[in-house]
Amino acid sequence: MSSLEELFCNVDDFCQIFEPLWHQELIQGGTVTRLRSRRLCLSEILTILISFHRESYRNFKHFYEKYVCQHWREAFPHLVSYQRFIEWIPSTIVPLCVYLKHCFGSCTGISFIDATSLKVCHSRRIHSHKVFDGLVALGKTSVGWFYGFKLHLVVNELGELLNVQITAGNVDDRKPVEELVQQLFGKVFADRGYVSQPLTEKLRETYGIEFFAKPKRNMKNRLMRLTDKLLSRKRFIIETVIDQLKNISQIEHSRHRSPVNCFVNILCGLIAYCHQPKKPSLQLDWALQPSA
Repeated sequence: MSSLEELFCNVDDFCQIFEPLWHQELIQGGTVTRLRSRRLCLSEILTILISFHRESYRNFKHFYEKYVCQHWREAFPHLVSYQRFIEWIPSTIVPLCVYLKHCFGSCTGISFIDATSLKVCHSRRIHSHKVFDGLVALGKTSVGWFYGFKLHLVVNELGELLNVQITAGNVDDRKPVEELVQQLFGKVFADRGYVSQPLTEKLRETYGIEFFAKPKRNMKNRLMRLTDKLLSRKRFIIETVIDQLKNISQIEHSRHRSPVNCFVNILCGLIAYCHQPKKPSLQLDWALQPSA
């Protein structure tokens, strides 16, 4: 989506269906709250939050006060102060989670899985950092140690997100694989960190998924079909997706003051990527199985 109007229309269509069902479930669950009207509706709040990750701003306060309030006043005539808007952000985490699921692509039979670190502070401030105490952990990737979360994601050859999961930084990459791929079919390709014969057999027997992990350097080469070997070399697409999530959609920074706002930032960045008009993709028509 290239324009603000298209993004708002898509978000608003979702909110018109989601909000009544959400409020109904809240009342049925025994949580009765007073639904006070706001100057901005939920779709307007979500649109502004997602739009921040589509622009070149690194600071949300500067984006809201210098860009939204000055250039989008006609689109949002009932804008509130920055402080009031910040108070509304925690209430958007549930709608954002559901909307992200709504933005996922469709499985085509060829998927790629990987994980990346999301640092919450500089390594020098690990022992003094208290915002995410009990939620994050010290982890290690191929580029070194970090303190924060891990973002596990699956994409198809079109660069579309199929599923995501956030864990602590010390969680093994192979642990959330089953939950991530249980709705998929076909073939899933991963790097060396996912090598596991029991996992490969379980995915094949339980879900009918062929799981291919790049063998480690001290392992013997396995006999593979030429098509699968060529596809395993295309895993760079998910690394490109991760690079765009971090450098364009800005899902990672180390200045969060609350865990909820951190998760909102990550969700909005993922949604902004899903609405990105041009995603990294591969031409793999030769490898896709013909539909019956």
